Amino acid sequence: MRVLAALVLAPLTIGAAYVGGWLWALLVTLVSVGLFAEWLMVVGAGSTALTGAGTIVIAMMGLCAAAGALKTAIIVGCLGGAIIMLIARGKFMWAATGFTYASAALLASILVRKDLVNGFSALMFVLLVVWATDIGGYFAGRGIGGPKLWPRVSPKKTWAGAFGGFAASLAVASGFAAFGVGKAVPLMLVSAVLSVVSQAGDLFESAVKRRFGVKDSSHLIPGHGGLLDRLDGFVAAILVAWIIGFLRHGVHSAGSGLMVW
Repeated sequence: MRVLAALVLAPLTIGAAYVGGWLWALLVTLVSVGLFAEWLMVVGAGSTALTGAGTIVIAMMGLCAAAGALKTAIIVGCLGGAIIMLIARGKFMWAATGFTYASAALLASILVRKDLVNGFSALMFVLLVVWATDIGGYFAGRGIGGPKLWPRVSPKKTWAGAFGGFAASLAVASGFAAFGVGKAVPLMLVSAVLSVVSQAGDLFESAVKRRFGVKDSSHLIPGHGGLLDRLDGFVAAILVAWIIGFLRHGVHSAGSGLMVW
């Protein structure tokens, strides 16, 4: 079921990423709403009012970001975040963290793809690095085993798996460079950073679930659990990827900032 689900979801994701524009923004917005809803369920704050408010705010942010109104999206997010914290009351810190998590994933995913020159290649680079880290870590961990990475948080993850995922991410960078998309050394350095960040994002989500005694964020994706379970690494990686691109080439050319050195 895990493999079959991946074979269905991966082409759909790549297709939407290739088309870009409103289709990609719609997919990212729906996923971000799902991330926030699952987060609330994990931390025990999944009320109808809170989930509904978050859905409206994230949808408005996605609409603004897709239309190029980034400042408006940020203002909506700040005001909406304050409302969500008021509704959450005793769980306001956890609700605010979840809203920030989902909103960051939303804006970074849209803004990286919005680069008209290198948006698609940058997005595919991040996706493939995260997927390679996940797959390489799985096979290295199962095949080699050995000492655990952080047994208190994630009992199944090993140091061998971490290094296996790291090595697989470098192979992705080498592949991009071999096809003339970016230079080998800078891309390998970026992929190394994104691989480590992706694994850290995975551990962060595992720590939150462990804190609240939850195994899976949901059962939405057969064999994978929920959106949080599947996208924890991507959320961390796409945010850091956008920050790197933004620092180098600005808000609207983050894809080029990530890929062109």
